Amino acid sequence: MTSKRSILGRLASEVRGAEIAEAAAVLPLMFMILLGIFWFGQAFSIYGTITRAAQEGARAGAAPTCTTCTGVSASQNAFNAVQAALVVAKLDPSKAQYPSPLPVLNACTSGGTVPSCDSSASTKVCVETPVLLSSTVSGTRVCGISVSLQYPFKFKLPFSSLNNQRILMTAAARVRVETQ
Repeated sequence: MTSKRSILGRLASEVRGAEIAEAAAVLPLMFMILLGIFWFGQAFSIYGTITRAAQEGARAGAAPTCTTCTGVSASQNAFNAVQAALVVAKLDPSKAQYPSPLPVLNACTSGGTVPSCDSSASTKVCVETPVLLSSTVSGTRVCGISVSLQYPFKFKLPFSSLNNQRILMTAAARVRVETQ
């Protein structure tokens, strides 16, 4: 009996290899945390990019159009600006999608709602104009343009519930239409 106790006591007091056991327990957790930081950083970067693209599209669509130019509408200017911003950021513009649900905005002229985006169009960026941005007490209306889109992102975090989960990030921007 004493030999068993002495063997167990020696094993309990032995510290050789403890660092290896601790590292084996902690390193997978640290690795998962680092992967999580990386993938959430990627998602945040893409969200910032599509938000910036929507803002640039709204700004391009709100600028006064050229009176001598033909065939280029404010909606087309907005779409082109969004596409260019996505390409510059090395995002695939063909992955852009209509926001779900589609935005319902008030029309600037009639007071009704603006027709929702054309789901049959090849462009998957929702550009709506003229939309009511605000109305003052004196009754003057501030009209603008709305640009919205969604972009997919897939997390890759092994051994977690987020592994291969696809999320759709939504970005929208509204800008007052310039008249000069």
